[in-house]
Parts: sequence; structure tokens; C-alpha cells
Amino acid sequence: MKKITLLICVLLTAAGVNAQQEKGIIGYNNWLDNWTEFKPHKTDSKEANQILAGNITENTKLLKRNVYKLQGNVYVTNNAVLTIEPGTVIIGDTETKGTLVITKGAQIMAEGQVTDPIIFTSNQSMKKAGDWGGLVILGDAPINKFGSVGSYNMDLDPSLTVYGGNNTSGNSGVLKYVRIEFAGKKVKGADSFNGLTVAGAGNKTILENIMVSYSGGDSFAFYGGDVNAAQLVSYKSINDDFKFTQGIQCRLYNSLAVRSSYLSSNKDGSRCLEVKAYEKKNETDFTKKSTFVSASNITMLNDSENIKADIQKGLVKEAVYVAENASLELKRSVVSGFNPAVVLDSKTEINSENLKKIKFEEMFFNQCSGNIFTENKTDNADLENWYGNSIFSNVYSHTDNKETFVDVYNARRPDYRLQLGNITASSGK
Repeated sequence: MKKITLLICVLLTAAGVNAQQEKGIIGYNNWLDNWTEFKPHKTDSKEANQILAGNITENTKLLKRNVYKLQGNVYVTNNAVLTIEPGTVIIGDTETKGTLVITKGAQIMAEGQVTDPIIFTSNQSMKKAGDWGGLVILGDAPINKFGSVGSYNMDLDPSLTVYGGNNTSGNSGVLKYVRIEFAGKKVKGADSFNGLTVAGAGNKTILENIMVSYSGGDSFAFYGGDVNAAQLVSYKSINDDFKFTQGIQCRLYNSLAVRSSYLSSNKDGSRCLEVKAYEKKNETDFTKKSTFVSASNITMLNDSENIKADIQKGLVKEAVYVAENASLELKRSVVSGFNPAVVLDSKTEINSENLKKIKFEEMFFNQCSGNIFTENKTDNADLENWYGNSIFSNVYSHTDNKETFVDVYNARRPDYRLQLGNITASSGK
């Protein structure tokens, strides 16, 4: 990993709390080291010597010694397994919008190594967000649409992009130590692809140590399913860092979202975390489970030289959005540099029943222009009274990011832990 002066994590002592509370990404070793890349624009481009195109219908292995060009829409079908060796580079073709789709029943086994990650990137010499399509993984776990199935439309083959079913423990494969860079190409008459789209994946799917950088769409988009995910990194996405919808049941742990006031979109609908029950209400079966996300040790940071000025210019929006009927439990996490920290859907009635489904506990809200609000409402006294209760151990601070988040390479030592900042913050407003 190249030197990054953004952050790693905070360790803080909240007033009135006896024990130190670890908030944000944690670890006894720097798990960002070696496999991540925060300056992918400056990495050398490689020339492809192999073409990936059409349908992959039988078990196939991609080898590190080759560089693969992902040309057009490539589908892994027929319950085939696509295995990718550590260190393999796959280059998305811009002209044909290279996209890799793991269809329902098929698997991807992309298990890189900490010193030898698998890399999906652009084939352009001047790389930018949205150069190519992205990676799509479809499974047979439950979603909350009528008929229990959906289709990831875009400009893909509708017969090959069906997802959803009744297999909660479905296994779509492994993504581990993987980087996805400059994906998210815009489709004419539709939306943008995402860096990684996971739709209807079951809980035997392994999603760990995945970095999505400079996505033209969302970095990570989850449509239904039942998944566990850890050590995910979203870096300077144009749209959402993490999107959850269609009844997904997700446990997200120890992950990082870094946004930019000048790169990340500030239109409505672009946040670090977007938690929605559905995409279209008239297609939703409300007898099925609604979206539930349990997230802990997450760091959400707006990377800015002057957060206050960027907020005044209207360049910064909220970090977290929770729509009606969706549930979010966010614990031991950091939200720094947003306007405000959290917005709840205006259709969500503020009462104890709904607030029990939207939990913020042991949080560190820093450099935010306001904490938790209802959409289109300036008076948030009811929410401040609820979440400001000492039982939740939330902390509110206005510490400069340069003091809060420490350059990891200026603090290396044998017993190094990710918690580098030693901050005393005041609880309350």
C-alpha cells in the first residue's frame, strides 16, 4: 500500500466511560498493508495477452502469468467455477464495457494473497472512474421481490442475470484480497454499473479484503441475499460506497469508506451507507424479510483539506441514509466530515418502535454539521434526545481530521496497532 495520510482509526476515551472504546477499523496488524493501492492512477499498465469474451460454460482457471482482457459481457454459466490465481490481472475493456457476470449457480474462486492480490482494472493509459463495467455476482438466496427473483437489468442478457431464491446458505464463491479499480461505466438510457454488485448471494459466499477504487457507480451494491463481509474498502466512489436493498440480511465488519468532496457525487442518493428496503415499492413482497444491516467498526471519512468550507459550498452531504422499513444497527464506528452524519427517510415515523430498528451505539461523530436528522426537517431535538442518551455511549467531537486520523507510515513500530489516535472527546452535543 502506498503512503496514505488519511486515516486508519481512532481510539478514544469518552467522558463518563471507564474503559477505552475502540471505534472504527481495528486490528493488531495493519490489514491495509501490501494488498491495497490508494494511487491506482500511477500504477503501470500491463498489456493483455489473453482475451476473455462470451460465455464460460466449464470450469476455468485464470493464471497469474497471463494478463486477461475482459471484452464485452462475459458470463460464467452452466454452474461452472471460475478460479483466479493470486496476482492475476484482469483488464476491463473500455470500448466494449468489459463486465464479468457470475450467473446464478456458478461460482468465482478469486482468493488472492495479502502480498499478491487479484486486480481488476482499466485498460486505459489515463484511467478514470467508469472506464469499464464491473464484477457482478448472482446467487439463489432470498430477496423480498414478488416471486422471490429479480434480474440485474442494465444492458445485460436478462436470461443470464436472474438472482434470488430460497437458499440462505448459498455459495457463490470467494473474493479475498481483490482490488477493483475504475469500474462503473455508464449505460446509455440506464444507470451506471457498480464496482462490485452482489445480488442474492448466500452466507457461504466469502467476501473479505476487497478494495473498490474510483467506481463510476456504487463501490459495493448488495441486492437481497444473506451475506457476511469484512475488511471492505471503498475509495473515492462517484456514488454510494455501500448500498443495501431488496431485503438483504448483511453483517458488515471492520470496513472503510473514503469519500472526496470534489470527486464523489453530491446529488441525492450518494452516501457512504445507503440502507433501503426496496428499489420499487410495487415490486416488493412485504411478507418477506426487510433489509437488515448490522455493521460494526466502520470508518466513514470525507477526505478534505477544509471540511467546513466544503460543507458551506454544498459539496458534502450525509454519510448514512436509512429509508423507511429498513433496519440498521451501526456500532463502534466513525463518521467524520459530513453534513449531517445521518439522515432518516421522511416517511419514517419517529417513535420508539422505529428507532429500535435504527441503532447507533458507541459512535464517534466528528466534524459533522449536525448529527442525526429526519429528511427535510431542520429540528432534530427528538432524535438528539434519543441517540444522545448516555446509554448509547455516542461521542460528538469537532477534532480536525489531521489530528484524528494518523498517517500509518509515520507511526510504524513493532507493536503497531491500527488504533493510532489517542483522543479525549466530550460526550453529548
